[in-house]
Amino acid sequence: MRKIPFTPRYTELLKIATKVTKILKSAGFETGLVGGCVRDLWLGRTPSDCDIVTSATPEELAELFSDCRIVGAAFGVSLVRLDGFEFEVATAREERFYLDGRHPEEVRYTKELAVDVQRRDFTINALWFDPEEAVIYDTVGGIDDLERGVVRTVGDPLERFSEDYLRMLRAIRFAARLRFELEFETEQAIIKLAPKCREIAGERLKTELSQMLIGNDPSRAMRLLLKTGILAVVLPEISALVGVEQPPQFHPEGDVFTHTMLMLEHMAYPDVNLAWSVLLHDVGKAQTQSVDPDGRIRFFGHESVGEESAQKILERFRFSVAERDSVVHAVKNHMRFASVKNMKKPKLRRLLSDSNFALELELHRLDCISCHGMLDVFVFLLDLLRESPQLSTLPKPLIMGRDLIEAGCLPGPKFSRVLDAIYDKQLSGKFQTREDALKAALKLWGKVAIK
Repeated sequence: MRKIPFTPRYTELLKIATKVTKILKSAGFETGLVGGCVRDLWLGRTPSDCDIVTSATPEELAELFSDCRIVGAAFGVSLVRLDGFEFEVATAREERFYLDGRHPEEVRYTKELAVDVQRRDFTINALWFDPEEAVIYDTVGGIDDLERGVVRTVGDPLERFSEDYLRMLRAIRFAARLRFELEFETEQAIIKLAPKCREIAGERLKTELSQMLIGNDPSRAMRLLLKTGILAVVLPEISALVGVEQPPQFHPEGDVFTHTMLMLEHMAYPDVNLAWSVLLHDVGKAQTQSVDPDGRIRFFGHESVGEESAQKILERFRFSVAERDSVVHAVKNHMRFASVKNMKKPKLRRLLSDSNFALELELHRLDCISCHGMLDVFVFLLDLLRESPQLSTLPKPLIMGRDLIEAGCLPGPKFSRVLDAIYDKQLSGKFQTREDALKAALKLWGKVAIK
């Protein structure tokens, strides 16, 4: 076991975490910070949370801390709140006999932290730090791997990944996030076990993939998924974009997959919906590619096909209805920006006031800078909103259905057609008063035929 003296910058979070470990050590329990926070501290990053491992049982923790509750009884995990901070405190344990690719058949507590780290996924996550003594303990070569910039499993990679197949995606996420390489045997094990990713629940895949997409290098994460064979298993629709050539006059960057990766690279602090919109915006191109007699490549209706594919993918990953609606709407409508300058005023106003407009405008910008580079539509819309900010909200209709009823019109199929037409005229600035709108509606009422 290596003991490496280490003095990080003690943020307020780290100071309170140290206070927790002091209380545990004073009571006679071995304890330390563990996992990602230790890794990040060594790399000079500021951790957002601190996990703690201890030889104390959940029951003993409850006696030491007044604000303590068990959140993972089967695994001895408790939440401890102290001085405004919350810490996940796990009882040191060893796990045996994984039979389903996720859940251990046997969990046993241990008094030795050196035993606990042996069950962890990667060496860079298997370090523990005593903040009071300012020492990092390393029994698995994690410090060397941090210095070399590699992601390597603790122990045999085939065995470690077979315990929980999601660890293969976690390995790729860490490699992308930290800009590390996958250690050779670790990578080979992922390639061999990649088909097992079919057994991972959709919601777990969603969480891991989303973290990759909003991370600091989503393109590299996707390329590693492709290289290891995982992408073809969990997102075959995206893997199918490799080699789908595009017209070079509009897409000099290359095939659809390359274009999508460039868009991911250009994202700045994306939320989950934008990131998935980027990934899926051209997902329909693999199915719609055609070539004219003169050799020009086309993708007629790819946005409609993409809409259907995006819906199925997001349902597969158990996205919420609101998330699905936002992403699918963006995929379906991402081509409409090309005709913005020729849009009639009512249609343009509806576009500008759409609740999804900000996301779709950014998707359009990313789309443009990742191929032909022409941002005239993007600039036009920004200028328009700067000059006329009121266009971002729709005005209240001057007349409603009740106005037609009061004027003697009978409710029926004509209502929505007449009201929509009058509202379009209102948005076009054809009239400003209720009286003018009603007069126009009644005139139109006699002309509209029921179909």
